Amino acid sequence: MVDKKSAAELLAGVDLFLGLSKKELRAIAAMAKEMQFDEGQRVVAEGEEGGRFHLILEGKAKVTVRGRTRNTLGPGDYFGEISLIDGGPRSATVTAETPLRSLALAEWNFRPLLKEVPTIAPKVLVEMCRRLRSNEQQLTQ
Repeated sequence: MVDKKSAAELLAGVDLFLGLSKKELRAIAAMAKEMQFDEGQRVVAEGEEGGRFHLILEGKAKVTVRGRTRNTLGPGDYFGEISLIDGGPRSATVTAETPLRSLALAEWNFRPLLKEVPTIAPKVLVEMCRRLRSNEQQLTQ
């Protein structure tokens, strides 16, 4: 089981949370919960309304879009950051390839936290904009 201090340290390695203070990371970690999935179990489904971010602690997961494998994820990788912010539909299906353990954040906990700790939101927005610009540059090259 991951304690809240360790959870904050793990979250510090997530691009979305770059630039957050230790206090801000601890506030987010306080809302996180550990989840476990069996081999072959679907973690999230493409098109399904989302709302949960997952940081993989142990195990491997397969990412598919329209039934085609796009990626394999392992410890330290994460998914669901867009759904964490907007609660919108999932852009991919993620299935546990091995027993999987993740640190999960729910959108319904995260969004109120942005009001309680207003310094988090602008930092997250800056990182999302950086990622959007990076993707746009890749498309034009």
